[in-house]
Amino acid sequence: MRNRQPSSARALRKFVIMELDTRLYNLFLAHAQHVRIEILSLGLGYTAVTTSDGGIGLSYTYFDNKKSCMALNRHMDYEGQTADRLLEKIKSDNAVERSMALALVNALNYQDALNLPVDDDNSIMFEKFSIGQNRRVAMVGYFPPLVRIFEEMGVALEILDSSRGFGKKDEFYSKLKNWAQVLLLTSTSVLNKSTEEILVQAGKKLKSIMLGPSTPMVADAFEHLPVHMLAGTVPLDKDQTLKAIRHGMGTPVLHKFSRKVFLDIGF
Repeated sequence: MRNRQPSSARALRKFVIMELDTRLYNLFLAHAQHVRIEILSLGLGYTAVTTSDGGIGLSYTYFDNKKSCMALNRHMDYEGQTADRLLEKIKSDNAVERSMALALVNALNYQDALNLPVDDDNSIMFEKFSIGQNRRVAMVGYFPPLVRIFEEMGVALEILDSSRGFGKKDEFYSKLKNWAQVLLLTSTSVLNKSTEEILVQAGKKLKSIMLGPSTPMVADAFEHLPVHMLAGTVPLDKDQTLKAIRHGMGTPVLHKFSRKVFLDIGF
């Protein structure tokens, strides 16, 4: 069994140098050098990338205070190019470039993700993490369908989502250390570079899940972090997925053309 997690938050702090970005880059560089990008579709809600080896991947489109007609600083046509040219943008400070690169990562990982077990209704996740009445759950990113279910189940819930005005960071981080039993962490945190900052705050007994269509379903990328499950989205109907992206659709529509998969990495 892998020795995969630091024993304390103090030990984890040394990793808060965006190691996740470097891991994702290194894991997929060799593959990226041998495939080409076919389609890059930058939608208002999500971004999709398809690759010459049959892959397709999704990522949330993360806009950082857009103030002009330009989302990128210079013109770059990635389509038809080897994928490593876009992959390097996973280390960029530009959130839109990171969105495109993360979608590419998920496209490069498509065949492996396609073979992962399915959990379309989250029942497996709920069972594995004993999510039910009086369970103390912290959530980074507001997931309306899950919030409704948790309220019906009687789950004790704390939410941090600055874009929606939920929670105060210092108070929430204190809850992660001393109160929460389960953390649901949106994979949008990869795009705004907050994943490692948040997980530094995890208490020793906290169980963490990375979830959402952006989630890179690859265990080795999270080997240095206290993450116990990855829950992501794998498109099945590529044409309908790309059309939904072009039309600015969000998660509920994308899930019609995809399957929800999971990967245990810390049990």
